[in-house]
Amino acid sequence: MTFKIISVVGARPNFIKIAPLDREFQKHPEIEHIICHTGQHFDKNMSEIFFEQLGISKPAYNLGISGGSHASQVAEILTSFEKVLIAENPDLIVVPGDVNSTLAAALTASKLGIPVAHIESGLRSFDRNMPEEINRLLTDQLADLLFVTEKSGLVNLKHEGVDDSKVFFTGNIMIDSLVYQNKLISNSEILKQYKLEKGNYAVATFHRPSNVDDVKSLQALVLFLNKVSSKIKLVLPLHPRTKSRLEAFDLLEQLSNQITLTEPLSYLNFLSLVEKAKLVITDSGGIQEETTFLGVPCITVRNNTERPVTVDIGTNMLAGTNFDNVWDAFVNLLNNKNIKGQIPELWDGKTAERIYSHIIHFLKNRA
Repeated sequence: MTFKIISVVGARPNFIKIAPLDREFQKHPEIEHIICHTGQHFDKNMSEIFFEQLGISKPAYNLGISGGSHASQVAEILTSFEKVLIAENPDLIVVPGDVNSTLAAALTASKLGIPVAHIESGLRSFDRNMPEEINRLLTDQLADLLFVTEKSGLVNLKHEGVDDSKVFFTGNIMIDSLVYQNKLISNSEILKQYKLEKGNYAVATFHRPSNVDDVKSLQALVLFLNKVSSKIKLVLPLHPRTKSRLEAFDLLEQLSNQITLTEPLSYLNFLSLVEKAKLVITDSGGIQEETTFLGVPCITVRNNTERPVTVDIGTNMLAGTNFDNVWDAFVNLLNNKNIKGQIPELWDGKTAERIYSHIIHFLKNRA
């Protein structure tokens, strides 16, 4: 007996999370794995090249849905993905992470009575102003299998009344990708390309609405980045959203010429840049996890994090969005050579194997 599974990807972090599972599924002939790309991220370096570098199977479907408001994006995915599900009639769909594609695909499948597996369940920032938090909450209520990356997720799901029999602590599948590509990451020529020395530069990434959508917040960010670049060489890969806001507010040219601006980098080059950095300053979720695994100090410019294990035992520092406080955190890290963290439980590169075992058990019990 074979089982048909559709995994839905749409944004950069999704590809990283599905790649290890796709490789694992390919080991098992009883699984027919189909990938559906919603098109949510359309930049080549944030999408297309990921399939090449991560060794993901070519998507059988590309819905070509990008841009627009959250509501229009979700609505378009709902109607387009429904046609895919009716045509394929899968036994299960897999949705990773917390982007609009995640929620839209889970809702579409649930309406058709198709089971849903959610990778990265239970993470909570407790900030409903974040669109991702709404996506997480609703997807976890719809899911039939909930795969958790850290112990806080188990606590959150129990508080929300999710049945324990659906919940599995499997570890962090993003780390599977990092472990799998470790040699290629280390051998990247990115430092040579930008004339960087290991441990002698910082990396910054920003894309969240709270930091880049408001002109005053973005002005404060630009001033902060310029100040950082006066202390240490700074590399700033520009997310398309951030670049468009900088241009719209006439702030792009106000960034110091001491800052090395780049386009969005490929997975391997970006991780190589992070691995060899003195520190990272970000508002990303996934980067908090990657820096913790790599042992690189990280300052997160947010008032909350849905990944508390990176702060509790990892190398992540939650600095808030007041850039005076972020500056203090930066100076402290710059002068402190003894920042050390631990790798969280089950962040061992074997999460995809554990997820597969739970999925196949679930499907066989339903057959």
